[in-house]
Amino acid sequence: MTTFQLDDTVGTIVRNYPNLSRLFEQVKLDYCCGGQKTLDEACRQRGINPEAFLSQLEDYAAAETTPEINLAEISLTELADHIEQVHHTYLHEELPRLEKLVTKVAAAHGQKEPRLNQIKEVFLALSAELTTHLMKEEQVLFPLIRQLESSDTLPRFHCGSLVNPINRMEFEHDDAGTALAQLRKLTEDFTPPEWACNTYRALLDALATFEQDMHQHIHKENNILFPRSIELEWKKAG
Repeated sequence: MTTFQLDDTVGTIVRNYPNLSRLFEQVKLDYCCGGQKTLDEACRQRGINPEAFLSQLEDYAAAETTPEINLAEISLTELADHIEQVHHTYLHEELPRLEKLVTKVAAAHGQKEPRLNQIKEVFLALSAELTTHLMKEEQVLFPLIRQLESSDTLPRFHCGSLVNPINRMEFEHDDAGTALAQLRKLTEDFTPPEWACNTYRALLDALATFEQDMHQHIHKENNILFPRSIELEWKKAG
């Protein structure tokens, strides 16, 4: 039985089958910021045969037995808590470490490999933006979403509608996606040169992990938390 269709959006596929994110990562198909594209459209833009990739998804989904939390069914409060506990906690811990690593590697090898200075600039700018972004979500947007879910009637939000801060967060997600793509390009897919020291290699490995976490983080917000929150607001508005 066919589980997926070529006109399914990639965000919907990963929302319903989170483990499939691994396959999307392998072929560099954007399922977070580009989550609204159909599978057919996303594959063709990457030069991937849509039918062949669809078959891969079917095979992987059929063989996958690991239970997953269905993020589309848990409460909005539980989902916001999950994002904070998993992804926000990771960023709060990892961003300072990566800032030190990228600065150290650029200082040590930037003269030999000038791209390291660009990598440092891109990452430090992204880190600063993400720090502010996390604060906005933790102190403003997520509390509003929790308030909406716990209220019997539609609360009066200072921002008018959740659509307004959500649109802003999605805009900032797009900026983060652009920066992540720059980092991947500048590092040639996080591939260390033969002469790279262990710290340089550790940096690239950490950046690859950082990219993957960010993709899943943005996906959970753009394609699950935000649409469900807007839908609930509309429902309570009558």
